Amino acid sequence: MTTLTLASRWNPIDWPLTEGLIPHVVYVVGWGALLALAVGRDRRWWRFRLPAALFTAAALSLLLDVVVDGWWHPFPEGTPEYVTWWIAVALLGLCLAGYRMRRPGWKRRGLVLGLSALVVLMASSEVNIGFGQFPSGRVMLAPWLTKTDGLVMDKAAQTVATPPGKVLEDVWQPPAGLPEKGTVSVVPIPGARSGFKARDAYVYLPPAYQANPRPLLPVVVMITGQPGIPGDWVLSAQINEALDAYAAEHGGLAPIVVMPDQLGSTWANTLCLDSKIAKTQTYLAVDVPNWIHQNLQTATGRNTWAIGGASMGGTCALQLGVNAPDVYGTVLDMSGQLEPTLGSREQTVKAAFGGDGKKFDAVDPLHVMARRKFPDTNVALLVGETDEEFRPQMEKVNQAVQAAGMKSKFELMPGGHGWVVFRPGIAQQIPWLAQQTGLTR
Repeated sequence: MTTLTLASRWNPIDWPLTEGLIPHVVYVVGWGALLALAVGRDRRWWRFRLPAALFTAAALSLLLDVVVDGWWHPFPEGTPEYVTWWIAVALLGLCLAGYRMRRPGWKRRGLVLGLSALVVLMASSEVNIGFGQFPSGRVMLAPWLTKTDGLVMDKAAQTVATPPGKVLEDVWQPPAGLPEKGTVSVVPIPGARSGFKARDAYVYLPPAYQANPRPLLPVVVMITGQPGIPGDWVLSAQINEALDAYAAEHGGLAPIVVMPDQLGSTWANTLCLDSKIAKTQTYLAVDVPNWIHQNLQTATGRNTWAIGGASMGGTCALQLGVNAPDVYGTVLDMSGQLEPTLGSREQTVKAAFGGDGKKFDAVDPLHVMARRKFPDTNVALLVGETDEEFRPQMEKVNQAVQAAGMKSKFELMPGGHGWVVFRPGIAQQIPWLAQQTGLTR
């Protein structure tokens, strides 16, 4: 549920786009526009042009489905049915407009273009409601509105460490003049060991990091889904705002959050493995931690480091949790898959390991957990209660996690699959991450 402050109620870019009045108005107006495009006055329209528009839209939808899910395959699970439906509706509006544009008159054509735009807007709005990518105009404009800072890389002369048997908050005294907000920076993290060519990472440093003496804060590495960019956690999930809110209640303390790239490009899928595709497991288990140790002052040891992610990123987080348990002692898996996949096991094993299933089983999380216990690993599993694709998979993952002896919890979130779950999910789990990594009790 979106909560508006008094000031934001009067700012149009803060008005909710996934609930409330605006999406309902867009929905009603959009269907009205489609109806206006579909209704004609003469027999030729009803006998030929309307059926032709319906046939063309259906054919284009089918062709698009074949190209996207059958050939390109950018989504391992396939395009969600509701997305396919709304794309078909948008195509129908465009096809109807195409037949209408054959009539002369610029005013008429301008009206037709406007009506088709309303249909496309409705379809886009409904897809956005499903994914929750843009809950408001402010989030949609986040790439231009989000302020990034130069990374604070200077070493503080004094630091505050956590004594045995205590948490950092027990010994932390926030100094006067501490900033109210943390910083967000965009930095390159080279693949020195892995050779992986990653896009720039995002780094959040909480207010307390700017203090002297500097507290040695825990580290959370957050992985985005696929398709995606490292900045999704800032631009779509607004994780920096959630962390600032947490820090405001804990004397400026919050985890350091590093958001590296595990894809290489928006639509790529490296599976987060060391394979023929890329060595992204080494990148996330060696290169990223080494860069953090070299450039930031943080807490050290697996008990103060966590890794999390959503969708394919959640799968990736669990993979690192079981394949690099000496690095990450806490895992947050939101709506992850049963196993790393490119669509099918056969396709995945062939692309990653040349068809060698034993190599895949050696690093697949469920197979690893079947062979080994992890009593010192903490895991939180979250999934949307209406997520028909991923909820059954996460329930099986939960069984495997429990059988492996992990300290785990499983929670259902309102919604399906997308930022409608990931955004509130990460905000709600920040206190848990802080507790598991020794920041607070």
